[in-house]
Amino acid sequence: MGIQIEQIVLREIRMPLVHFFETSFGRTYERVIVLVEVRQGGVSGWGEITCGENPFYNEEWTDAAWMIARDFVAPRVLGVALESAAALGARSAHIRGHRMARGGVEAAAWDLEARLAGVPLWKQLGGGARREIPCGVSIGIQDSVPQLLKKIETEVNDGYQRIKMKIKPGWDVEVIREVRREFPSIKLMADANSAYTLADIEHLKRLDEFYLMMIEQPLAHDEIIDHVPLQAALQTPICLDECIRSAHHAEQAIRMRACGIINIKLGRVGGFTEAKRVHDVCQAAGVPVWCGGMLEAGIGRAHNVALSTLPNFVLPGDVSASKRYWKRDIIAPAVETTARGTIEIRDEAGFGYGIDHQFLKEVTVREETLG
Repeated sequence: MGIQIEQIVLREIRMPLVHFFETSFGRTYERVIVLVEVRQGGVSGWGEITCGENPFYNEEWTDAAWMIARDFVAPRVLGVALESAAALGARSAHIRGHRMARGGVEAAAWDLEARLAGVPLWKQLGGGARREIPCGVSIGIQDSVPQLLKKIETEVNDGYQRIKMKIKPGWDVEVIREVRREFPSIKLMADANSAYTLADIEHLKRLDEFYLMMIEQPLAHDEIIDHVPLQAALQTPICLDECIRSAHHAEQAIRMRACGIINIKLGRVGGFTEAKRVHDVCQAAGVPVWCGGMLEAGIGRAHNVALSTLPNFVLPGDVSASKRYWKRDIIAPAVETTARGTIEIRDEAGFGYGIDHQFLKEVTVREETLG
């Protein structure tokens, strides 16, 4: 059918988190998010640029993403007749890096294409392998171990199928020991967000005793090679996150046996087209994947649900209910989980939820229409 984007609307929104979220590189109390709306013939598709407020997870942050989307991506895609949303990424592929900014526009184009076709986004992507998405939660570093245990208890009681806890030097082995003592049978993983080096091999080997599902990105954000000797030394599978920016990176990591699992984040790899390629590479190699989260608002959360219907997303991802992060979300209804710890996929056209335009207006601090 093809698409031809007539207008792009950028919105910057600010939403306070229900509870602070801490990783090895700092705490977040409020999310500043850039939303992308693409329009054609009176129909809108929506995307979310998932980078953080600061260039700590990767090199991108919201102010830079706004500029990249406005000054470099938009001029290359506005008014251009495209065979499909999948072809949009090639229009900005020569922009070095900035995958989250480019991917937010690309994701909006996929949503637009699905709405123009009158089909759910998951179907447009070629998903639908499951009608329910298994859900896990990511729990940040807390002020105390008892506080962490209480939060885990809450999430387990809510039915979530997997618990991910953030770790860093000084908040790792003994903390996990306490978690395992309290919750001996839960599916548990640890996310290091690049907090360790190869000098920590012997220390990280101590985590093997806790039968973790995986240790996520223990070494540097741009490091694949050094994960090879670390994985060889560990019984626990390594999951790579930050260093997998493309299907080619996934191929390299798998070929070198740098990991046993890969996390796919839609923004990190530059949108749905590349995410599907990473998924396919991993599936062909027998490497399971799961969908990571970036503290998304409802649009990005709904996109993650659609992505997670592809067949190789066999592990519970960081796709959880809106209420874990927001008192009120920008979509209606909010994303909810079942008592089984799943999210049921929706059959409405596009990403499956409506926009709460009144609330969106209240939280928007900047807006610009292009084209």
